[in-house]
Amino acid sequence: MASHMKTTIHIADSLFEEAKKVAQQERTTLRALVEEGLRKVLRDRGEHRPGGFRLKPASFKGRGLNPGLEGAGWASILDISYEGRD
Repeated sequence: MASHMKTTIHIADSLFEEAKKVAQQERTTLRALVEEGLRKVLRDRGEHRPGGFRLKPASFKGRGLNPGLEGAGWASILDISYEGRD
């Protein structure tokens, strides 16, 4: 789920009017147009990672999944991991 922040920006009146016209012509919102523009600028500047966040490999002497857990759902795995704990 994405979160949103409400903010205020100050832009030139002429740019605002042009953006409103484009948004209306494209049947979108000014907000969507601004977000699209910001994404493009950030991507072009290399400050936005297109793949999102990636975990680095962090296994430690592992031999893969415990054979008894193959096909188990997350709830079963959690139950087993907390067995014996109060």
